[in-house]
Amino acid sequence: MIHHVSIPARNPQHVGEVLAEIMGGKCMPFGPLEGAFMAMGADGSMIEVYPDQATLDIPANDDQVVFGENAAPPRNWPFHILLSVPLDRATVEAIGAREGWRAKTFGRGMQGHKPFFHVIEFWVENRLMIEVAPPDMRQEYEDFGKNAATMVRNDPEALRLMRAMHIKEPA
Repeated sequence: MIHHVSIPARNPQHVGEVLAEIMGGKCMPFGPLEGAFMAMGADGSMIEVYPDQATLDIPANDDQVVFGENAAPPRNWPFHILLSVPLDRATVEAIGAREGWRAKTFGRGMQGHKPFFHVIEFWVENRLMIEVAPPDMRQEYEDFGKNAATMVRNDPEALRLMRAMHIKEPA
């Protein structure tokens, strides 16, 4: 179980408020880092939303983690989480539309086959993806994890077909 995670945002308070809304919770300042906020879900989960330039660093004196600064953060991040939420698909997609953020449902699986499960790609500030799973999609994901995940992940042909769905088109 992951209890909390931190993500970057250009507007941490706004992102925290939107994430708290889809998590059925609340947003509040994150005390250790000025300008950071946390979205707290009704289930106790938390997403800390840091200013875009924040880093987590190991201090020279071997103390606990400290915050640093990245003067040139990337536009997109090679990070995502799957977040189960109490809202339905239409509500999550409507929140994304209201924010001008891409929020679209996709099936995950192998090219040319029925999807294993579905998620809503919820693109925070149109640059960081959070896969959102309303209750029905959460159940689909959990069923996949119990029934087929290990078998499929060890099959070379299945891996090839899964990877084929995520190849970036040449520019």
